[in-house]
Amino acid sequence: MDLSYSPEERAFQEEVRGWLADNLPAHIADAVRAGGELSKEMMEEWHALLNSKGWLATTWPVEFGGPGWTPVQKHIFEEECCRAYAPRIVPFGLNMLGPVLIKFGTEAQQQEVLPRILDGSDWWCQGYSEPGAGSDLASLKTHAVRDGDEYVINGQKTWTTLGQHANKIFCLVRTDPDAKPQEGISFVLVDLDTPGIEMRPIRLIEGGHEVNEVFFTDVRVPVANLVGEENKGWTIAKYLLSHERTGIAGVGFSMQALEEVKALARKVRRGAARLIDDPLFAARIAQAEIDLEAMKITNLRMLFKAQEQGAPGPETSILKIKGTVIHQELKDLARRALGPAAAPFPGHVSDGNILFGPEDAANNAARYFNNRKTSIFGGSNEIQRNILTKTMLEL
Repeated sequence: MDLSYSPEERAFQEEVRGWLADNLPAHIADAVRAGGELSKEMMEEWHALLNSKGWLATTWPVEFGGPGWTPVQKHIFEEECCRAYAPRIVPFGLNMLGPVLIKFGTEAQQQEVLPRILDGSDWWCQGYSEPGAGSDLASLKTHAVRDGDEYVINGQKTWTTLGQHANKIFCLVRTDPDAKPQEGISFVLVDLDTPGIEMRPIRLIEGGHEVNEVFFTDVRVPVANLVGEENKGWTIAKYLLSHERTGIAGVGFSMQALEEVKALARKVRRGAARLIDDPLFAARIAQAEIDLEAMKITNLRMLFKAQEQGAPGPETSILKIKGTVIHQELKDLARRALGPAAAPFPGHVSDGNILFGPEDAANNAARYFNNRKTSIFGGSNEIQRNILTKTMLEL
C-alpha cells in the first residue's frame, strides 16, 4: 500500500498551507494555541473566511456548496488546519444537519436551511441526549404531540454543546409513545426563539461553559419542520451519528497534540536528562504515535468508503474509540511532562505570584480535564464496542 501523497495531493497541501498562512488571523490562532474556549465572534469570523474561499462545507456535494474534495483532500485540509492552529469547524450545522437535509430533507428545507448555514445566518445545536438517555439514546422521553399543523413539544435535552450561541436546534422527539423505542422517534427542526424554551448553562470540571441543558414546555413547532417521515427519525439519527463519529476521531488535533508533547519532552528536564530521553516516557510517546499512524490509515479508508456509499458505516465506532483514547493519552502526557506547572488553577502553583513553567502551562490541566468527556459524548466508548460486536462481529 502506497501511503504517500500524489503530486496533485502535495500541490493541494501546499495550496491549503499557503492560504492558511495568508488568511488565518493571528489572534484566532493564538487563542487556539492557548487553549480554552473561543468566543462566538472568533468562530463566526473563521467560518466566514472559509465560506468566502468555498472551503467551509467540506462534507457537502458541489451542487449544495461543497468544494467537491476527495477523502484525501479532506484529510489534508483538516491536518493543515490543525497544524496552523485554526479552530475546529463547528460541526452541528455543517457536518451533521447539512448531510441529513441533503439525504432526507425536502427541497424546500434544503433551499431554506442550507444557505443560511453557509452564510452564518443560523447557528445550529444538537438536541439528542437527555437525562437518562445519552448513549442509550432510544430511551429518550422528550415527546411531540400533533395538534393540527403543529407539534407540541415537552421535555428536556442535556449536554447541548455551544447551545448558548445557537438560534436553532435539531431534536429527536418521541411521536409515538406506544411504539418500540427506536420506531416512535422523529427528527424535528426547532427555532430557539419559540416561546417555552429555556436554556441553562452547565459548568464542566475545568470551569468552562461549553454545554447546556434545554427545557421545552408546550413548545409549538410547525409540522413542516419534520425531517423525513414521522416516527422514522431513528434512521436519520444513526446516519447523523455516523458522520459525527468520523469527525470525533480528530486525527489532525492528535497530530498537533503529539508534536506539542514531543516539544515539551525535549525542553523539560528531570535532573540532568531531558524527559524525551527517559525510556518509560519515550515509550509512551512512541506507542501513542504508532496508534495515531494506524488510525490515520483507518480514517482514510473509512472516508473513501463513505464517499462510495454516501455515508460512513458502523465501523466509524472504531474511530470514535481510538481517536478519543489517543487524544486523552497525549493530553495526559503533556500534563505529566509539566508536572506541578500544569495545575488546574494558576494560583495553586506560584513563587511570588510567578508561575512555574511556560506561560500557558496551567491550561494543560484544563485541556486534560476537558478531554475526559470525549470518550463519553457521541455515544460512550463502551457503547461503541457493543455496536462493533453486534454489527461487524455478529456476536
